[in-house]
Amino acid sequence: MLRELIALDTPLPQANAQIAAVEDMVQSGQEMEAYLLHVFGDNPEGASVGQVEAVREAKEHLEDLGVDVELLESSGAPADEILVYAEEYDVDQICVGGRKRSPTGKALFGSVTQEVILGTNRPVLVCGGTTAESDAE
Repeated sequence: MLRELIALDTPLPQANAQIAAVEDMVQSGQEMEAYLLHVFGDNPEGASVGQVEAVREAKEHLEDLGVDVELLESSGAPADEILVYAEEYDVDQICVGGRKRSPTGKALFGSVTQEVILGTNRPVLVCGGTTAESDAE
């Protein structure tokens, strides 16, 4: 059984791209446990992971596919927290969202994605779904 850590941010298109990639694995017969992680950067209202729309939708979709899902939340530097949870839950793979970039920007991943890739020996699945321009809005 594959133990997958799916680090979700707030943009729905990005989360949907991640879940679509995971769905392909499940539909190909891969049994999976999914840990959905959202890292809050600034959370003065004290929101919980279950209040993040992207997380709620991902959880519902994965459970409909028969995947066991556990919600995780943290605060701090996203890359550091993703790596801590990957180690703590001894996951087989980490799934992060990437961003579509201009031709020049394609030379580098986003800083969080790059830090995760460089900070682990675990496989990292990078999924697209948003543009740099829409993230700035």
